[in-house]
Amino acid sequence: MNKSSIGVKNVRIIDPYNDVDNVLDILIENGIITGIGKNIFSQDINGNTAVIDGTDKILSPGFIDLHTHLRDPGQEHKETIETGMKAAAKGGFTTICSMPNTNPPVDNSSIVKYILDESNKLELIKVLPIGCVTKGRKGTQISEMWDLKNAGCVGFSDDGDPIYNSEIMQIALQYSEHLGLPVINHCEDTQLSKHSSVNEGKISNRLGLSGWPNQAEDIMIARDIELAKKYGGHLHIAHASTARSVELINDAKKLGVNITAEVTPHHLTMTDSWFLGHQKDIDVFACLGSEAYDSNLKVNPPLRTKTDVNSLLVGLKEGIIDAIATDHAPHALQDKITTLDAAEYGINGLETAFTLLASLYHQNMLDIAEIINRLTLGPANIISNSLEKPKGIIKGELADIVLLDMNTDFTILGKDFISKSKLTPLEGLTFKGKVILTVAKGSIVYQENNN
Repeated sequence: MNKSSIGVKNVRIIDPYNDVDNVLDILIENGIITGIGKNIFSQDINGNTAVIDGTDKILSPGFIDLHTHLRDPGQEHKETIETGMKAAAKGGFTTICSMPNTNPPVDNSSIVKYILDESNKLELIKVLPIGCVTKGRKGTQISEMWDLKNAGCVGFSDDGDPIYNSEIMQIALQYSEHLGLPVINHCEDTQLSKHSSVNEGKISNRLGLSGWPNQAEDIMIARDIELAKKYGGHLHIAHASTARSVELINDAKKLGVNITAEVTPHHLTMTDSWFLGHQKDIDVFACLGSEAYDSNLKVNPPLRTKTDVNSLLVGLKEGIIDAIATDHAPHALQDKITTLDAAEYGINGLETAFTLLASLYHQNMLDIAEIINRLTLGPANIISNSLEKPKGIIKGELADIVLLDMNTDFTILGKDFISKSKLTPLEGLTFKGKVILTVAKGSIVYQENNN
């Protein structure tokens, strides 16, 4: 892919890597950042360089997603490496970590090689594989974690399958201590959550559905913290969703446990009351709307209460939660358009992540600099032992940036998604805040109306 020559003038650059938040100009020539400063376009520039007016826009380092399901190999009818990478680029992500619940799972170096070879061929964004903790994700035998690291994995997880066996989790954390890579557990006690589609509480009672208690998550996090306290290693909590989870993670950090955590945009912006069918928070006693029981809202862990959401937001602001991750989990039509009990868990997240987060900014619930920090520096720190840490927006480096329009209204339509999955619970809703340009490794990989 040809390296890009573009300029952006009068744009607010927010770069957490270098503690920059200022209105500046930026010049990129042949993919390299060659100028950053005030009024640099008063000088002569290459006639082939397109200059974009960045007034009222924001320029950020490329986003990093710690939790992406590419479904490839084995479930290419849901997503492929190519469609997932293109969807990520549209969402502003220049680096994504692919989860190992593929078929076959990422439990050996040959599958890692396949993912890296296929993603590198496309010359779009960077794909970093997550390897399995156990062989076949069956929870009984530790995978060859050293081999997986040497093959290119940046962390380990049995994603979607909790590591139930405490001895296995102990051994994995001990390997983590030596390998310097995080163990990412899907914290769920399935004995408490089985047969459940929605959070346990007033909404599940109103809808006549079996409820999924917060304790299913909290208990597993508490166990993992105790193991990490004893045996070391880097424990990373995937998709935290409860108020108690935030408390447990905070307490563990105060004790010096090497623990990090992520939260998803949907857990920050939606609650279980959306199942009442109005695509917004609403009183439990309201009449059911046309979108009641929407299976596109069925995620794991489930959407929680407003109390939980508020705690997650506080955790993000205070640095208790380190990163925002999409948990992009695309599904085919037949997997979701069925009864709520039968539908698969998961949400299409890459192309709507920033839009949902921007809504929090517009509601004065999160500062835009906080959002960008948790999409860039936060996740970079978590995988920094296996990743050449991004240097941010500085002269002499390949451009890895995203340009954001915070003010233009637009409507989310699944038909416009690049992902193979066109399903979303946000269908038809209007927002402010979207990605209009993504540059990865010096090349334009997404541009609005030119993708």
